[in-house]
Amino acid sequence: MTAATFELSNTLKDLFTEGKLSAVIGLGGSCNTSICCEAFRETLPLGFPKLMVSTMASGDVSSYICEADIVMMPSIVDISGMNNVLKTILNNASNAVVGMAKSYRPILMETKKPTIAISMFGVTTPCVEEAQALLQQYYEVLVFHSTGTGGKSLERLIEQGSLAGVLDVTTTELVDSLLGGILSAGPNRLEAAGKYGIPQVVSLGALDMCNFGPKYTVPQKYKDRHLHAHNSTVTLMRTNIEENERLGKWIAQKLSDAKGPTKLFIPLRGVSAMDIKDGPFFDEQAREALFSNARRAECEVVEIDAHINDKMFATAMAESLHQMIKNKNQD
Repeated sequence: MTAATFELSNTLKDLFTEGKLSAVIGLGGSCNTSICCEAFRETLPLGFPKLMVSTMASGDVSSYICEADIVMMPSIVDISGMNNVLKTILNNASNAVVGMAKSYRPILMETKKPTIAISMFGVTTPCVEEAQALLQQYYEVLVFHSTGTGGKSLERLIEQGSLAGVLDVTTTELVDSLLGGILSAGPNRLEAAGKYGIPQVVSLGALDMCNFGPKYTVPQKYKDRHLHAHNSTVTLMRTNIEENERLGKWIAQKLSDAKGPTKLFIPLRGVSAMDIKDGPFFDEQAREALFSNARRAECEVVEIDAHINDKMFATAMAESLHQMIKNKNQD
């Protein structure tokens, strides 16, 4: 963090703590965009109005936004001297941020139910939808798409103390972190719940795949691997035995370090919609390499003779998390 970012962060933190801040807006090129966005991310909670007018906003802004909810508005022209185009953009920006400030309500404020999170991918959707339907009678359920940003947002909400529990069905982002895929949530994924003692029920959803863009973007070292064109913009690579061994060990270590109630659920018949008999990623040896190493976790390990998307598996995970949260609340 630069000195300028540090100073801005402290100012924002003081104003927010004192209730003197209703929204934030930043203007600038690459340097000021970096300073403002880092300060916004690190200081202000999800849901708080944040707007950045930037010359960088028409390109890849993922490094500025990360897991935050910053609204990026292109400045169109450089922010150097006033002109009719910039006047119009800034007028729109000021109206937008005032509107957000007037209607802002802190996240989770309006629900009387505790809030939990579930991680999902397209290939684990049936499991998540079944679990969500069961848990919604007790909780406000937030579903995070495991696309990197989703996992980061989930971990951030845990750190903010916003969640009563986590049903981490889909831990696939760890694959991309390990192998250089495009949907990594970073190496600290699957650690916040354990660090803060939040009840967590974890599974191995979609650990059979690593995500890349169109086929021509797959790194050269993976060109001869088992690749599957999910669509025109997404290419999936089947994880092999050695990679599954590493993933199993990594997950086992993360769960062993957890300070709160933790369970690992293993679906013996497959970890994704593609990991089924006659499916494109069916590989019993790779799956067993994952399972045998994940079993080393120093927490309760529940093995169910079912596929991850079977109703019985989803029900067992959901009921287990509900019971863990009830037990923790009674302590």
